[in-house]
Amino acid sequence: MDGVVKAGDILKVDNFLNHQLDPQLFYRMGLEWKRLYEGEKITKILTAATSGIAIAAVAALAFDVPVVFARKARSSNLSDDVFTVSVHSYTHGDESTLMVSKQYLGPEDSVLILDDFLANGAALTGLVELAKQAGCRIVGAGAAIEKAYQPGGERIRSMGIRVESLAKIVSMDEEHGIVFAD
Repeated sequence: MDGVVKAGDILKVDNFLNHQLDPQLFYRMGLEWKRLYEGEKITKILTAATSGIAIAAVAALAFDVPVVFARKARSSNLSDDVFTVSVHSYTHGDESTLMVSKQYLGPEDSVLILDDFLANGAALTGLVELAKQAGCRIVGAGAAIEKAYQPGGERIRSMGIRVESLAKIVSMDEEHGIVFAD
């Protein structure tokens, strides 16, 4: 389960995180987030399609709560009664709209927001905005991997949101590899 640093500040972890999935790793990650957020009342886990879904679904087993995922495309079975936010994808280099049905998030919910990566913070910022639109209490956020040298983590933390990233990268490049925070 090694990551490969590619040109353009890309970390390729598709052998265990976002193409081929390691459910045992995801379950251990879920248990760790459960430990980190012990004592917090969490009623739902919120994530974004598509890479966050598997992590959130397996982590939700540890919390015994449902997962709500923000869709990037409208389907025929999604009502028009949705919360929406536009986000920029660093990975894909485009804008997309995240949507969550108002049926699944509301002021009665205390949400934990989970995603696979935290780099520039666009996806998590969008998910925070969706939770705020719904009137949810945001318990915190978590990322499997945070590129701590990019502004996303600080952006989310400056909003007063607790962020628990399970692996924090302080630097990486093709020549020297990956350096993790202590």
